[in-house]
This record gives sequence, structure tokens and C-alpha cells, in this order.
Amino acid sequence: MDKKSSKTSAAGEAKKSTSTTIIQNNATNTCRVRRVLQNFLLIWLDANIDESNDDFKHSLTHLRHIVASITTFTDPKECTNFLHEIQSEKVFMIVSGSLGQNIVPKIYTWSQVHSIYVFCNNRSVHEKWAKKILKIKGVHTEIESICEALKKDSARCDRALISISFRGIDASFMYTQLIKEALLEIDDDDASDKKSIKDLAEYCRLQNDIATDEIEKFEREYHQHTPIWWYTAPFFIYTMLNRALRLLDVDIILKMGFFIRHLHRHIKQLYHEQQSTMRTPAVLTVYRGQGLSIQDFEKMKQSKGGFMSFNNFLSTSRDRNLSLNAFARPAALQDPDSV
Repeated sequence: MDKKSSKTSAAGEAKKSTSTTIIQNNATNTCRVRRVLQNFLLIWLDANIDESNDDFKHSLTHLRHIVASITTFTDPKECTNFLHEIQSEKVFMIVSGSLGQNIVPKIYTWSQVHSIYVFCNNRSVHEKWAKKILKIKGVHTEIESICEALKKDSARCDRALISISFRGIDASFMYTQLIKEALLEIDDDDASDKKSIKDLAEYCRLQNDIATDEIEKFEREYHQHTPIWWYTAPFFIYTMLNRALRLLDVDIILKMGFFIRHLHRHIKQLYHEQQSTMRTPAVLTVYRGQGLSIQDFEKMKQSKGGFMSFNNFLSTSRDRNLSLNAFARPAALQDPDSV
């Protein structure tokens, strides 16, 4: 925000240097130690951030229910340096109007930057320059509207970040298959399930990236819902698993191995139940709307007649128009680097 009267992030200039030092140190530690458990993270740049401010804490709590990893900055240079080091994740960025005018034109073309939200007190002033940059998704005066936009954009981002190989059956595909087969061979019982759930919950707590109430709900209610429910629910499971499979993060894949088994078996069970209701086995045609980077789209065109391989579970629909209009087209319209 730009003024001290700001509802959520105003801070006195006298505290500015102290706040900056603390945030810079936190950012350095985050870059070196913390493991991001989602496909994306959030950066918040505002010269007037005061971490002791109750409104700021309230805003952070709301944001952390959408994005697990949030790093705040008051210094544009520190922010840029941190952003430059990010390679495996996409970045959502909240920036004050005054700082945004200077920093956004320098970084909006970076591939890791997915979406930018300008947070200010005077929308009309900052909309003039913001509307020229496609990656700016809006100019906001309330944190609630940012949360609403961020929730939709992060879901689209997660869906688009699927590891796709156009080289057919390559080494990474074979590696994934071997891991999957090894995981599926393991037999679960109540005791091993309980330990696996507890171990995953404890691992998530140590990362300090996921809201405590989400972890507790998962640990407490895991057996009250189906694996597909957990995978499609708005919790950390979907994003954490997708990122692990996309990057072949074996450590997290093994920790989530019990869930991969449960999800695989649940899908298989539903398929057999569906087939058993038919007189003769039928081919089930499903559709998936998927945004692709321009580079991947070119690779796909060159691979016509070949194989595509995926390392992830895919959410699909039997309705072709739903997949196209609800997912593929919005992904292309929202991201200037996608089709």
C-alpha cells in the first residue's frame, strides 16, 4: 500500500529500516532452507509492511489458505534478487502501487512471474500504467479481492503445471513408472496407514509452509473421506503431490506413497464398478482442457503421431465443452505465454 492510513499494511517510517532488516533476513533464510511444497509461491513487496500490525497478520492468514509459501519484502532490490533465484516454481506477486510502477516493468517478462496484483489506495491512478501489462491481473484496494483473484489464478496455474513429455517413452517416464510400480506393490494396513499419515503431517509442519488447521484436518479426518475427495478438495494434497510428481521429488513422493496407492486403487475400483454395470466393456472417452506454453505447443506439433507421457494424475471430464471452455480457453487468455 502507499499511505500510512492503509487498512492492511500501513507502517510508520520510523519502523521502516528495522522492518526491512527483519524481512530481508527472513527472505534469505527462506531461499536457503525452506522447501516449497506447491508449484507456486507468493511475494509481497511493500515499503510500508509492518509484520507486527494486526491487519497485516490478518491479511497474511487469509493469503496462507491459498498459497503456502509467502515471502515479504520492503526493499525492491532484495525482492528482485530473490525472484531471480526462483527456477522451479511460478510466482504470484502483490506489489504496492508506488513500488510497482518501477519494479514491474523490469520483471514482468520473466518466465517465473505468473501474475501480479497491485495493492494501493488510489485505483484510478495506478490503473493507468497497470492496464498496459498483461500479467497484472488487477488493481486492488482490499486484500479480500486479491484473495479471490489469487484463488482462481493459482488453481489455473496448478492445472497448467503438468509435466508433459513429447519424446514418448523417455528416461523420466520409465523412472516414474518404476517408482509407481514399487509404491503400488506395498500392502497397507491400519497400523502402517496411521504411521504414514502421522509422518506426512509432521513433515508438513516442519516445512512451515502449510496452514496448521489444514494439516490437523488431514491428520484427523483422513479416513472420513475418499482419496479422490482429498485430491480434489482445496487443501495442500493436490498441489503438493502435483509438484512432487512434476519435479520427481523422490523424498516427497515416498512420503506421499500411501496416498498415491490409495488414490490409484480408488480410481481403479470406480472404473471396475462402472464397467460391471455395462453388458459389454466399453471404451470410456474423457477430455482434459490444458493450457500449454508456446514452447510446449511447438513441441507437440512436431510430435504429431507420436506419444505423450504424463507424470501426474489428470483431472478429466466426459464433457468436451466443459473441459475446453472452463479450463483450456481461460488458461490461454490469462497467460500471454500460453496457448
